Amino acid sequence: MIVITRYSVSEADVEAFRADAAAAVEVLSRRPGYRGHRLGRAADDPTLWTVVTEWDGAGFYRRALSDFDVKVNAVPLLSRALDEPTAFEIMDAQGPDSPVS
Repeated sequence: MIVITRYSVSEADVEAFRADAAAAVEVLSRRPGYRGHRLGRAADDPTLWTVVTEWDGAGFYRRALSDFDVKVNAVPLLSRALDEPTAFEIMDAQGPDSPVS
């Protein structure tokens, strides 16, 4: 599964946002089921950012969120997220690192 969180980040806040994102993905990466992440910014709107994480399944992601270190270190980032659905089941994928679960 993938988790896509989007953020509206002013130019003045980019450094703090990137620090929050680095702290969050570092602690999430230590949890079982974590596969990887990507940090991106919209090409047409530099104030729109995204953090995408990939997990072995929804249960792994949900259990990761209940971990104390994740709550402490990822909440500053997650509290910035736009209020919209974030967890997506992979229905089709292509490439050697993109198996469908």
